[in-house]
Amino acid sequence: MVASAVLGFPRIGANREVKKAVESYWAGKITADQLTQVAADVKKSNWTSLKVKGVEYVPSGEFSLYDHVLDHSAAFNVIPKRYVGQGLTPLDVYFAMGRGRQADGVDVPASEMKKWFDSNYHFVVPEFSEETDFKLNFNKAIEEYKEAQALGVETRPVVLGPVSFLALGKASKDAGSGFQPLSLLPKLLPVYRQLLADLKSAGAEWVQLDEPVLVLDRAAGYEKEYSSAYTELSPVAPKILLTTYFGRLDSNLNFVAKLPIAGLHIDLDRAPGQLDEVISAVRPTSIVLSLGLVSGRNIWKTDFRAAIRLGQKAIDALGQDRVIVATSSSLLHIPVTLASEKKLTAEQKDWLSFALEKAEEVAVLAKVLSGSQDANISAAVKANEESIAKRREFERTSDDAVRKRVAAITPDMLERKSPFAVRKEVQKKHIELPKFPTTTIGSFPQTKEIRNARAKFTKGEITEAQYEEFLKKEIESVVRFQETVGLDLLVHGEPERNDMVQYFGEQLNGFVFTQNGWVQSYGSRYVRPPIVVSDVSRPGPITVKWSSYAQSVTKHPMKGMLTGPVTILNWSFPRADVSRELQSKQLALALRDEVVDLEKAGIHAVQVDEPAIREGLPLRRADWDGYLKWAVDSFKLATAGVSDALQTHSHFCYSDFDDIFPSIQRLDADVISIEASKSDMKLLTTFRHYGYSNNIGPGVYDIHSPRVPGDQEIRDRIKSMLEILPDSLLFVNPDCGLKTRGWKETEASLKNVVSAARWARQQYA
Repeated sequence: MVASAVLGFPRIGANREVKKAVESYWAGKITADQLTQVAADVKKSNWTSLKVKGVEYVPSGEFSLYDHVLDHSAAFNVIPKRYVGQGLTPLDVYFAMGRGRQADGVDVPASEMKKWFDSNYHFVVPEFSEETDFKLNFNKAIEEYKEAQALGVETRPVVLGPVSFLALGKASKDAGSGFQPLSLLPKLLPVYRQLLADLKSAGAEWVQLDEPVLVLDRAAGYEKEYSSAYTELSPVAPKILLTTYFGRLDSNLNFVAKLPIAGLHIDLDRAPGQLDEVISAVRPTSIVLSLGLVSGRNIWKTDFRAAIRLGQKAIDALGQDRVIVATSSSLLHIPVTLASEKKLTAEQKDWLSFALEKAEEVAVLAKVLSGSQDANISAAVKANEESIAKRREFERTSDDAVRKRVAAITPDMLERKSPFAVRKEVQKKHIELPKFPTTTIGSFPQTKEIRNARAKFTKGEITEAQYEEFLKKEIESVVRFQETVGLDLLVHGEPERNDMVQYFGEQLNGFVFTQNGWVQSYGSRYVRPPIVVSDVSRPGPITVKWSSYAQSVTKHPMKGMLTGPVTILNWSFPRADVSRELQSKQLALALRDEVVDLEKAGIHAVQVDEPAIREGLPLRRADWDGYLKWAVDSFKLATAGVSDALQTHSHFCYSDFDDIFPSIQRLDADVISIEASKSDMKLLTTFRHYGYSNNIGPGVYDIHSPRVPGDQEIRDRIKSMLEILPDSLLFVNPDCGLKTRGWKETEASLKNVVSAARWARQQYA
């Protein structure tokens, strides 16, 4: 019989219960025990729901209050020294590592975050040194295994694999020169042995060891580490399912197939072409093959016919007992269930499948491939065929005007009228900013009052005129605040926006939206990605009214704020029937019209944010060039239709730019702002290596933490920047937008930013 499996499940709760509980705990409104109870309720719901759907291998151990990698660090005692000895409970140490802490005499910054491979999920980067003392502070895997068992649900524990854990980490500041985290593998493995042996003793038949770095090029150099690790762990562990996702194994398959493992999971959503070579590699072995046939990354229904073809190919080669049907990855990256969606049309809902629905797809596919004659299974297959046929028919329709406009794009449409050196002189006269100009990344705190007003307008409790009057007051208040604090290049604060991607999707043709389609981005930050269903176009101006109003109430220069085409695409659920390049260029043309209209309306600068341009980079270097060509061209297409006087900005966060820096240079933005403070300013070394001639604003403080940076702290960061960057190019700004912050900490932080910039003007006059 073919078994069914889900690799992981959303841990947010069907109604965002975890977010609400975590934030209530941070605010001191509930106790740790109450928070633990909410977590237990969500886990129970997840496990029992998957069991009811007919999933055989239900995951446990992958639930998290903040981040699963952070959980692993806390469990294995990978806790940086700055968080130790502060008098905090283990739970508060955990949260301090994730978001920093500035209370009760404790002042520690958050740990660095990075994007989880090419997703919009962020993980907290582990920090290692020669002094790292691995030990099990708690065994989360066995705790949750027993917790589920007590509820009558047998689960397959999920644990981050030892090589990926080390490879995804970084050397701490106190590590020796040249230290490599992977050198700690011999010290780490005894702790894994203990964890896995305890799981086996508790009765776990299988354990899912996630090794996602195996889909990266650099894993080709880890053969020795994988061999030693799994040779040591296999004898004491339950049956090991080595799990890969988001990409293809490629040449790494050569050594993976030789490891002493019981099962191997591959992603056939992202890399269906690898199936034949994987089958050939594992056929002579006893390895069970887990097939990622149901996507863990998109929200479209699985095409059963295509999935069955792949599954049957594996069965023909290996037999039913050596095949598992599974999700391609954890379902962490998609919403919980379609059952909560009441406003999507019946046609639209028929296209889609969220986490619970995908779990059911996995179970149905496993039964079909096992030869089930059950009438309900046959009916499910027939219904799927009808749904896919209807979607394919819809996909054949297109907007001829949009398609023709994309086809008419010419190379000169991607270039500004003059090179940066010329534009810079024109902009100096047009904008008249001081040396070390201060600005923000765009958004200001989204207060309870703003959210309530938006909700009332959405429900029809206030009129459009009343809502717009409220927004105008909020905008003027933010403008006055910036004037009072002393910022130089102002923004309107974005009170009208629910989300930096969703807001634009709502103003464009080609998108649909969910009511409750929440997905975790990091910690308690959840987003509702729009869904691209057809060709994209702009029916009219999107932001011009609000930026123009903001400019009308101040003499300071105003910066318009847009989300870039690549980021809108990457942070939405894209179409699967046409290329991402086509979708991105459609978005770029819509935004090009918006940028032109902003300039016509008297706006001095426009920021087109592309924080997702790096995360969209294919995981294999061989695939980079094509992506970078159309991604950079999309940004340039969106921003090149204006005069030399308009100052174009772009923003990037949580990205390693050293390997794609020539592409960042090719964007030719007049100003780029980048996340820098959370990553210890290490990005600046990239600029030292390559050189950079345009304006740049490395973030001087981390906005993802409530902690307020001191004036001296910001001065020190500016001094570090000026060791690498010319003072004539430096902007001073936070790391990212201020939407999630409170007004008190925002005011204190920005006052220190302005104070430090004024100090720099005197110091480097």
